[in-house]
Amino acid sequence: METTTHTAQLVVVGGGPGGYTAAFLAADRGLSVTLIDEASRPGGVCLHRGCIPSKALLHAAKVLTDARQASGFGVSFGKPSIDLDQLRGWKNDVVAKLTGGLAQLSKQRKVTYIQGRAAFDDARTVTVTSNDASETLTTITFEHAIIATGSRPARPSALVLDDPRVLDSTDALKLERIPSSLLVIGGGYIGLEIGSVYAALGTVVTIVEMAQNLLPGADADLVGVLARRINQVTDKVHVQTTVTSLAALRDGIASTLEGPGVGILTETYDNVLVAVGRIPNSDVPGLDKTRVKRDAHGFIVVDAQRRTAESSIFAIGDVAGEPMLAHKAFAEARVAVDAVTGGSATFKSHAIPAIVFTDPEVAWCGLTETEAAATGRQVVVAKFPWGASGRAFTLNRPDGVTKLVLDPESGQVLGVGLVGTGAGELIAEGVVAVEMGATASDLALSVHPHPTLSETLMEAAEVFFGESTHFYRPKRG
Repeated sequence: METTTHTAQLVVVGGGPGGYTAAFLAADRGLSVTLIDEASRPGGVCLHRGCIPSKALLHAAKVLTDARQASGFGVSFGKPSIDLDQLRGWKNDVVAKLTGGLAQLSKQRKVTYIQGRAAFDDARTVTVTSNDASETLTTITFEHAIIATGSRPARPSALVLDDPRVLDSTDALKLERIPSSLLVIGGGYIGLEIGSVYAALGTVVTIVEMAQNLLPGADADLVGVLARRINQVTDKVHVQTTVTSLAALRDGIASTLEGPGVGILTETYDNVLVAVGRIPNSDVPGLDKTRVKRDAHGFIVVDAQRRTAESSIFAIGDVAGEPMLAHKAFAEARVAVDAVTGGSATFKSHAIPAIVFTDPEVAWCGLTETEAAATGRQVVVAKFPWGASGRAFTLNRPDGVTKLVLDPESGQVLGVGLVGTGAGELIAEGVVAVEMGATASDLALSVHPHPTLSETLMEAAEVFFGESTHFYRPKRG
């Protein structure tokens, strides 16, 4: 077994969005950086088997849906056909191009990339075991380290079954086959996104969610628009329902459902997708040799600069707490590197956008109406229905809503919510409004282009004043 040693000012463990952002920024600022990951290229779960492949498949699903619905305005494509090998190959090619680009950027910045498994020896040393048969050991002495090891799919004990027909999100995105039936356990964003893909590809999909509504925690008025579409494209949606057991049969997976709407029901499905959340990859070997602490949920405990209880070690991204979002990891990476290089930046998460890339998309940022009600915060909600949007009608998608959560006295924008086609792109304006402390007046007086979906934000602000041109709502008394 070959052993090598070297030093680095910064070691980053984990090559996902947080990890490679931290490594690249630190290198841009002149630090010697070593980036460690088990994959052959940077990208992490998000790029290799999460955000990017899922969005590629969601795009294909939307094209299929649009083609099937185009006859409503006189355009016919015939019956769409699916070449599964070509679709899978296209998705894999997207991933390959993007990971290849990151590998090139890493070389351009002179970041040392090591493929292997990292373990901490102490608060200043990490050892990497290579993935290949040689099992080369590389010992790195560092000044600072950033842990960005991400998360993995959760699998409750009742849903553990050693059968390849029981999938997690990683398995489902491989797109090895189109099953005739699929049970999706979990009505959060992962379950809804992947379930939507398979439904568009022709699978009979059933979704089970234990909470009262799909997308637990999101505002009910936004979820309601999506729920109506989900009910149309899937076979069944069961809320307030739990899957209590799975059993392997010759012809499928027998799944027992319990809930007020179904009683106790056992159904058999070709495949089962377990999408009940993710857990942090905080079980990094050797952390017990440092002062790094984890909380009751397994997240690494960090301060506002993402520094752990060990002053030389930081943690960012999924492993450092909710929300588990790539763009949150991007932002935390910049804060941590700023701290490493002597800066004073801190991380605040109140305006981080959340997006569900279903069709229609759901997006929100800042204070939600649900959170305001739970905390007793007095707010005014101004909504503009997309049924009053000319652009939404030209897209044949008037089934959307734009809402502003506003301070009743100052009109300050505290939160923004959207549901509709392209909502994920529109929410960025909401993020800027919340971050900059904009008011309804600021949005209303900012001239938006017509006809666009973006002008629904302007018109929602006008609703607050009772002066929306395309939607009548009397002024507040």
